Amino acid sequence: EVKVTESGGGSVQPGGSLMLSCVVSGYDGRGPGSMAWFRQGSEKTREGVAAVDSDGSAAYGDSVKGRFTVTRDIAKGILTLEMRNLKPGDTDMYYCAADPGLYRPVLVPRLYDYWGTGIQVTVSS
Repeated sequence: EVKVTESGGGSVQPGGSLMLSCVVSGYDGRGPGSMAWFRQGSEKTREGVAAVDSDGSAAYGDSVKGRFTVTRDIAKGILTLEMRNLKPGDTDMYYCAADPGLYRPVLVPRLYDYWGTGIQVTVSS
């Protein structure tokens, strides 16, 4: 059974920093594929935040470029999102996604088969 588990998050004032971590397990020899962070927003489609593939190539959503950094430890199955200069607009539920069959850092939610349950990030003064 594949499990995706997020941790971190919380509340911070505007301009502050937070870190999110995600661990994927249970691939049973498949992968490593790609992993990504999405956030829910107010629309039905989740917004892509950052993704990284098995070669370490990364992609970012336009709204977070220059402020967020995604890194991955493939051996441990860990994905980390460092968020700096946070804004109230970054307040959202963040989800980690993983798929052992992807080989590019894609920010398309429907391409990922495995998801965490989400973790809240709140930016407020």
